[in-house]
Amino acid sequence: MARRQQRRRPRFPVNGWLVLDKPLNLTSNDALGQLKRIFHPEKVGHAGTLDPLATGCLPIAFGEATKTVPYIMEGRKVYRFEVTWGTQTTSDDAEGEPVETSDVRPTQEDILAILPEFRGSIEQVPPIFSAIKVDGNRAYDLAREGEEVKLEARVIEVHRLDLLECIDENRAVFEAECGKGTYVRSLARDLGERLGTCGYVTDLRRLLVGPFGEEQMVTLDELRAAKEAKLAETEVEEGEEPPVLNPLENAELISYIKPVETALEQFAEVRITSDAAAKVKRGNPVLLRGADAPIGPEEVYVVSGGKLIAFGEVSKGKFSPKRVFNL
Repeated sequence: MARRQQRRRPRFPVNGWLVLDKPLNLTSNDALGQLKRIFHPEKVGHAGTLDPLATGCLPIAFGEATKTVPYIMEGRKVYRFEVTWGTQTTSDDAEGEPVETSDVRPTQEDILAILPEFRGSIEQVPPIFSAIKVDGNRAYDLAREGEEVKLEARVIEVHRLDLLECIDENRAVFEAECGKGTYVRSLARDLGERLGTCGYVTDLRRLLVGPFGEEQMVTLDELRAAKEAKLAETEVEEGEEPPVLNPLENAELISYIKPVETALEQFAEVRITSDAAAKVKRGNPVLLRGADAPIGPEEVYVVSGGKLIAFGEVSKGKFSPKRVFNL
């Protein structure tokens, strides 16, 4: 019997950033999978993994925006997190198994006294349940297989660490603004150790990644509702499979997509002529003209006719593209 050939579903050229409010108990990759079923994009990825037990800001790059992911990953992040005192777990959060307990409970004064030690450039050992590679293997895979995992301390930047609330003697809520590579779970562990007790994260929400914050977040439910509303306008014969709708023709759905250049807001924007844009698109450098043209050295992005053309470096008035965008 001939095998029925599976019909290939269409993919659409969606370009830009979406700021997902990732729900609880969903991995970042599972969230990405659900977005693929909503948008059917040609290309998509996320900037900065969130643990299943964490919620909040998960920037999603569609199409040409994937070329700007590194600039988002370098941005500052803000987290609000709850620490429960008196227990340490294998994963430094509620997902792991308890490995140590303590009867010591820090006071608000105790906590405030040691917070300055955790601001600025500090050394931090990542949690063993992390995506860091050890001899080519992910640390969390080795840890789950019962192997002993030893990770080296690394220098991280904590720009701000504030105590927001002591809920009761067992729980405290903090807010941290930090740089790339910071593990909040390790902060909770180290705070507990410094306070003469144990601590692990029992609630974690990411509020900001680079230029993306809470005011821009959208939930999976909101996106599904926008898709279903458009689908309801389409006539489907009984028994037929619903068609794959072009998200670019769904005004409500596509309104959640931010421009590709949103990821480059920390760099200067330079306008160039259409002739110069044509050269840049072929990967060629161009001289920047005009009284306000930068001399360099600095990194900038160039636009022409309101469209993002490329990101690159200016030196001695000449722009050399590093990333060219096809928008």
